[in-house]
Amino acid sequence: MSQAAHAITLEDVRRAAATIAGHVIETPMIASPRLSELTGAQVRLKLENMQATGAFKERGAVNRLAALDAAQREAGVIAMSAGNHAQAVAYHARRMGVPATIVMPETTPLVKVENSRAQGARIVLHGETLADSEIRARAIAEEEGLTLIHPFDDALVMAGQGTVGLEMLAAAPDLDTLVVPIGGGGLISGIAVAARALSPGIRIVGVEAALYPGFHNALTGADLPIGGATLAEGIAVKHPGELTLPIVRDLVSEIVLVDEDLIESAVNACATLQRTMAEGAGAAGLAAMLARPDLFAGRNVGIVLCGGNIDARILASVMVRELERDERVVAFRIYSNDRPGLLGRLATRLGELGANILEVSHGRLYLDVPAKGVTVDLTIETRDAAHTAAIFADLRAEGYEPRRIDPRGLTQTAG
Repeated sequence: MSQAAHAITLEDVRRAAATIAGHVIETPMIASPRLSELTGAQVRLKLENMQATGAFKERGAVNRLAALDAAQREAGVIAMSAGNHAQAVAYHARRMGVPATIVMPETTPLVKVENSRAQGARIVLHGETLADSEIRARAIAEEEGLTLIHPFDDALVMAGQGTVGLEMLAAAPDLDTLVVPIGGGGLISGIAVAARALSPGIRIVGVEAALYPGFHNALTGADLPIGGATLAEGIAVKHPGELTLPIVRDLVSEIVLVDEDLIESAVNACATLQRTMAEGAGAAGLAAMLARPDLFAGRNVGIVLCGGNIDARILASVMVRELERDERVVAFRIYSNDRPGLLGRLATRLGELGANILEVSHGRLYLDVPAKGVTVDLTIETRDAAHTAAIFADLRAEGYEPRRIDPRGLTQTAG
């Protein structure tokens, strides 16, 4: 299928670039030696998390808002969004003097709700999913005569998002692979149209959260279940867009599904290795590289880090969970006779072994402990899994029987 049969062309993306110039940031495209080492590819990051509202969505929002006529501007606009599109529309609508209403799922992270409200938009929380919010948004638009700015299934929005691809190839023309998160498909459609027109041999790899495989199902005929709580709520879209699906079908080489543990690992890697904030959807491209290293080994890869709006509490939780996965933070229980000095001896020995004690709980009231017995639950920080194993071996040699405590409960041994 030729690009003429698609909703947008390279010229549409170029016009969008001229329209949004001066309204959004031309974000940096940086090499990442540490992520390159982690993945076995030459990795460059497009830092869309540096936009004023923390995500790429500003590009499409500005391009669409700029096309409103006088009557539409006066009446106002409405959008449905899980967060980043909401913030982008609210921010730029205020800049342009256009009233904005945003309908968001009730499950939207608080940071995104409050950021959108802070831009002066009227916020309506409705439903559990973006599909629920869309139904309400369309009803309000009809009742109040508002112009709907769709988060992805709109040619002007798609063209605006495609400017990311123009900038990536201008900054790094040697790229042979682009990795792009997919929700409704607006970003990857715009990028694919621009990138494949400028570099026909380039591979475009899409990434979906495994809980939301809408494009994967549509393109492969699979019937994987869709839904659930994902860290990547920004791409938690159940159904592909009508305008975006044909472009993805024709121009995207492969779609990778990523599980929640890899999304968490990618968020953590962005924070600890690259020192940059990535929300779950923003880190999905890196998660795909961790999931399928065979697709990327030795290639020049551009990742779109599409957003950085992650709640600080969630980020802290993700980072601690990753330490637990790496066995650098470990919880365990020791049963013993209740003798004076037990805690002191344990603390001293753990210190000698190089462990840092994070938390201690001393219990005598559990019914599975003898009346003269005691349990000690400890959480320690170690250097790595090998260091953890050495500490447990030493404790066993000294007569203790440490039993690991993981998020699912108590395990039988610490080995």
